[in-house]
Amino acid sequence: MNDLIAKAAIDRRIAEIITPVVEDMGFEVVRVRLMTGKESILQVMAQKPDGTIEVDECGQISTAISAVMDVEDPILDAYTLEVSSPGIDRPLTRLKDFDQWEGFEAKIETDELIDGRRRFKGQLAGTEGDEVLIEIAEGTIGLKFAWLSDAKLVLTDELIRDVLRGRKDKGQIDETQFDQIETIIDGQEDSE
Repeated sequence: MNDLIAKAAIDRRIAEIITPVVEDMGFEVVRVRLMTGKESILQVMAQKPDGTIEVDECGQISTAISAVMDVEDPILDAYTLEVSSPGIDRPLTRLKDFDQWEGFEAKIETDELIDGRRRFKGQLAGTEGDEVLIEIAEGTIGLKFAWLSDAKLVLTDELIRDVLRGRKDKGQIDETQFDQIETIIDGQEDSE
């Protein structure tokens, strides 16, 4: 497995079907999950290469995915399609994600026990070859990307600030909105 975009066989099959469509629209597929229970939900996370996506773009992607899924029909039962952004505390599904989010806190899980544990939480330190580097209490360790079963950013004030700063720099929020949100974050830090 060269990514964590789609884990289960059905997720991988769906990813094979929808990825060319989503990429032709100028977006990247971040994650595909078919969740079954009382209702089946097909969750697709997507973004532009710069990491952004707008609500109306999610709607356009949803329409395109629905069309190709109706033709290919890989899901036997009825399902609801949800297309969304990866969010601020996003899943890390490709090796490049670990370099992009270097310096931020993450939770990583492995398929097998590594030195007696499967869960690692710490600051991302990039990649080295096919290994994800993470700084934990014991020091910086390398985990082979192929060993990972799940990885996501931890929602921290620093992460929120960085994402908002990026949106401000791209003109998606103005200076006043940024300052107001930063004041709220600072107030929460003071009360802890």
